[in-house]
Amino acid sequence: MMKRRIKVLQLHPDYNIKAHDFADLGEQIFKALPDDRYETVNAFLRGRPAPGAPESRAHRSVYFELSDAQLKGLRIRALWALYQFCRAEQFDVVICNRFKPVNMMLQLTRLLKVPLCIGIAHGFGEYDRFYRRRQAKRLIDKSWRFVGVSPAVKQYLLDCDCGFTESNTVAITNAIDIEQAKALQLTREEAREQLGLDPSVRLIGALGRLVPVKGHIYLIRAFASLKDRHVDAQLAIIGAGREEKNLLAEVDRLGLTGRVHLLGFRADALQYVRAFDIWTMPSLAEGLGLALLEGMSGALPVIASNVPAMLPLIEGAGGIAVPPADSSALSGALDTYLSLSDAQLREKGNQAYQYLVENHEIFSFRQKYLSLIEGSLKD
Repeated sequence: MMKRRIKVLQLHPDYNIKAHDFADLGEQIFKALPDDRYETVNAFLRGRPAPGAPESRAHRSVYFELSDAQLKGLRIRALWALYQFCRAEQFDVVICNRFKPVNMMLQLTRLLKVPLCIGIAHGFGEYDRFYRRRQAKRLIDKSWRFVGVSPAVKQYLLDCDCGFTESNTVAITNAIDIEQAKALQLTREEAREQLGLDPSVRLIGALGRLVPVKGHIYLIRAFASLKDRHVDAQLAIIGAGREEKNLLAEVDRLGLTGRVHLLGFRADALQYVRAFDIWTMPSLAEGLGLALLEGMSGALPVIASNVPAMLPLIEGAGGIAVPPADSSALSGALDTYLSLSDAQLREKGNQAYQYLVENHEIFSFRQKYLSLIEGSLKD
């Protein structure tokens, strides 16, 4: 008689499947689970793919299509829908991404008696509120394991002192599929041509949503302070968001028109990474910051804020760490790299790439999740 496959649900707050999964860590977890032993289901509380949009590699995808209102407050309807679904499916493992799915499954676990639930924390602050810590402490039981996407996020969970312990909480550092990422990347010349950027300049780059926490305004101010010292340098930022108008106003105020380029949203933005000579990530806070790893995949020297989740990565890659929201320190770091020769910059970029290969490759990431699931089911 054929043994029943282990049934795994992965639960997300929003539909977020991309055409390329080099940095889609939910999809990478599914890749870790052998088809002959695991049956996989991907579920999304909000959203669904438009016609022709990519879908998960899971054996089946489910879209609850709940509204924002239904996912606020007590979430009675949302909890009932999730309870009915899980009760009917009888999952062996439920993997919850981010706070809302974790919180909902915490409330349902004792009713559903799921053998293993895994909550993945992607950043800081989710348990800062007292009532959330009190609820977690009351509801976390022996069926739960928790993953921080960096050692710093794991430590944040432990410091909350609300049920996260050394025995049920681990750090599994984020990773990217390096070979897939490299295959997507255009050459320096092709990338600059498609972005409409001068092929002859020294180009500082950044990638991320245009929101205050990403710290782009400090990057622009840092660049302004050295624009006359490095007249062949320019700055380009790929991304869109609510901060765009403020950033454009700052560019105009500082007289940087033509030297700073806000390139907007670009599909498959990683393909343009080799357009740049220096990669920056001036975030005020990060859980890990996949964009930092993406820059390393293009063999670029890196400058980033020394927030706890990113500091070990920057130091390991031989990059320059600066305090967040410190334009003066950021300007000094940029000046250091812009003063190097092309050969010296390439050497720094290769050092960052070697660190990425040795510490953040996708096969180790997959194996850690597979070991967590199989080891926990045996306990």
